[in-house]
Amino acid sequence: MPSFDIVSEVDFVEVRNAVDNSARELKTRFDFKNVEASITFEKEIVKITTESDFQLTQLVSILRGNLAKRDVDAQSMTQKDTVRTGKAWACNVEFKQGIESDTAKKVVKTIKDAKLKVQASIQGDKVRVTAKKRDDLQAAMALVRNNEELGQPFQFDNFRD
Repeated sequence: MPSFDIVSEVDFVEVRNAVDNSARELKTRFDFKNVEASITFEKEIVKITTESDFQLTQLVSILRGNLAKRDVDAQSMTQKDTVRTGKAWACNVEFKQGIESDTAKKVVKTIKDAKLKVQASIQGDKVRVTAKKRDDLQAAMALVRNNEELGQPFQFDNFRD
């Protein structure tokens, strides 16, 4: 029986490359001249520090741009609370890995509400979709790919015919 898995994963090699490109861009930008600012990648978390809140938002937008160039979806990025310590502002940026149970339930409900001839089941941090025909699976892929309400990027893995 044809099937595939819906997963949500981030390629951390590309994230590291985007952070390195952002750090290089930070050194060459005129508005960050003579400013204590840094962007680092440690254990799947991007740490951003700078001297003002405005510069922090600028660094986050630089990171988003470099992630987009590397084909990492910005929806998988979660910016944590901004912390001010002394004269430094800092925030951590984390990336969503896997599908949470609430989001998985929404995916299954969306597929079932579309009245497609497929069966969707939650298996850990992924959703497995099976059907008798390959065309029904492709319709389910298009449905999940075009649904903006889910708020998370999805990849389709393990397609079996």
